[in-house]
Amino acid sequence: MDDPRALFDLSGRVACITGASSGLGRRAALILASAGARVVAVARRESALKSLKTEIGDHADYVVADVADRDNVGALRDAISTPFGAPDIVVHAAGVNTRETADDVTVEGWDRTIALNLNAPFFLSQALVPAMKAKGWGRIVNFASLQTTRAFPGGIAYGATKAGIGQLTRAMAEAWSRDGITANAIGPGFFPTELTQAVFEDPERAARNAAQTCIQRNGRMEDLDGPLLFLCSDASGYVTGQVLMVDGGFTAK
Repeated sequence: MDDPRALFDLSGRVACITGASSGLGRRAALILASAGARVVAVARRESALKSLKTEIGDHADYVVADVADRDNVGALRDAISTPFGAPDIVVHAAGVNTRETADDVTVEGWDRTIALNLNAPFFLSQALVPAMKAKGWGRIVNFASLQTTRAFPGGIAYGATKAGIGQLTRAMAEAWSRDGITANAIGPGFFPTELTQAVFEDPERAARNAAQTCIQRNGRMEDLDGPLLFLCSDASGYVTGQVLMVDGGFTAK
């Protein structure tokens, strides 16, 4: 048997990660780079992207962009493909949660949430897929959520987009897997990121969330590494259209 570690080797692959300036996106960039991929980080905050590039080194570059801007998807695709060639892997980690209650949802908040959380993963993937088809190999990883299947207070817009991500992932798999491109999603539980800062700043709330998991703790950044590397590598070649919940068993209870 060949060395099974080779299944997770991303040497020679190019990965694009959106939302890479912080949180789970930044962690994704670091772990894929450590597995050998050349990484193009995409976000709006250039200072954070520069810091990430410095930490990774020559195998990283970045593009400052708003991935929710549909008018510039073609230009964004070209910019992403410039440093190392067209990506083999795209990880859609950019997201927003306005936490507006159903009675207080604004048109602006709703539209921004849909544009960033749901529109951007589809239209950027659509733009990158032709190059993946030409290679006969590609990996699309979306970010789902506990709210893909659960309703949380103040989460009606966010939850609608994350439920949509579940179906978008399945539809992407149906459309593109025959071309060697798998599409899957990771559904994180409670991890300490900018989006969940309010949760972790409330010790009692954080403790309640931990108690609802089977493992009895909230997520740590390193808990994402293995699942993400699996879905981005040859190891998951026969896995597509799936939402992998990385939530300590929160949704199992």
